Amino acid sequence: MVTEVKEIILGKIGAVYGIKGWLKIHSFTDEPEAILDYFPWSLKLGNNTQSVEITDWRRHNNGLIVKVGGVDDRDEAQAFVGSEILTTEDALPELPEGDFYWRDLMGMAVVTANGYDLGEVSDMLETGANDVLVVKANRNDGFGKKERLIPYLMDQVVKSVSIENKQICVDWDPGF
Repeated sequence: MVTEVKEIILGKIGAVYGIKGWLKIHSFTDEPEAILDYFPWSLKLGNNTQSVEITDWRRHNNGLIVKVGGVDDRDEAQAFVGSEILTTEDALPELPEGDFYWRDLMGMAVVTANGYDLGEVSDMLETGANDVLVVKANRNDGFGKKERLIPYLMDQVVKSVSIENKQICVDWDPGF
């Protein structure tokens, strides 16, 4: 059996910086510099994906710039502008028991403790107080809800998460 290696988008290549082939990057990680903890990198532009080695990096203003191995001038670097920065799923650190990456929660069914189907997780929001599940209703649920925002508060609202069953059980009033 062949297992498919999943790619994770870490960020995006912005503009060329200077004449020696440096590139500005936009990190999608919580802490911008954390993007440099995940290797190997592949750069994907359109249907083309290329593995690259980052040989150097620096902070620049509020962002980061990187040097790709073998890219020594502005014209060579320009070919990477707009590329997605990818790594493989196995490059991510293993989380402690009970912690999940947001991507693991996407598409999961959300049900109440009484078995009421609220829909599925379509997005996550980060707020100052806590993360929030964006749950899209699968059907007309009788409450006129197309989407619900449910606080991701373990034990208080979220009672259990089952990766195996792709289901999140919540203590939530369907009418809210």
